[in-house]
Amino acid sequence: MGYEAALAQYEKFAFDDGRWTRNVYRRGSGPAVIVIHEMPGLHPLVVRFADRIAAAGMTVYCPHLFGEPGRPASHPLSALTMLGGICIRREFNVWAADKSSPIVEWLKALSRKAHAECGGKGVGAVGMCFTGGFALAMMTEPSVVAPVLSQPSLPLGASKPERAAGIGASPAEVSCARKRFDEEGLSMIGLRFYGDPFVPDARFDTYKREFGDKFEAIEIDPKHAAPGGLKHPHSVLTINLAEDGPTKEAETRVLAFFRERTGAG
Repeated sequence: MGYEAALAQYEKFAFDDGRWTRNVYRRGSGPAVIVIHEMPGLHPLVVRFADRIAAAGMTVYCPHLFGEPGRPASHPLSALTMLGGICIRREFNVWAADKSSPIVEWLKALSRKAHAECGGKGVGAVGMCFTGGFALAMMTEPSVVAPVLSQPSLPLGASKPERAAGIGASPAEVSCARKRFDEEGLSMIGLRFYGDPFVPDARFDTYKREFGDKFEAIEIDPKHAAPGGLKHPHSVLTINLAEDGPTKEAETRVLAFFRERTGAG
């Protein structure tokens, strides 16, 4: 099985929305949560977080979007795989400040499937890094009720002010999310380390301005990060998650948010 052994406890299936087919790894029981992995792929520390969702009484769905499933993020080929293809794939908008990526439509279709299979109040979704903002754009799908944005890094190119403040969602998606937050009593969580060059202050300022108290910002001093990954701590729920302190508290909050919103337990 090679690296995919890290996912040995998961059921694997192919999901086709009529445009794209991607493999998905599923584990657990109870209402559904979709974990959209970060760069460079569905690595073991993303799987660790997914395992904890399953252990908390939910069914976790892990779509495989790029990279090699189970390969450690520290593997030298991981960065090469990412750089070799991710920025030119048509499923992703890397630079656009005011529109989401086409793959969001596939993720919304997966959400519908997951909700039909698992029931509950709705589906949770967490994006990470490159996919961090996807959970917000997914709010146009009624089944999604618990969006979490962990270190949302799109659009890239934060040296340009419009990209630094951009959130990779269209005005219509933002408007839909605001309406649902107000009418359905929903909210979202955003996580980052202070000073992360991929998640600038201006981006979180946009979330706070657009969504007010419906946006729960969890911002962590990088001194509390576990070592690893990029030069500046980046991956709040995976690579830089310490097993105590503020990052562990952030993980606990996210799991509780998913349980509450989806109706787990």
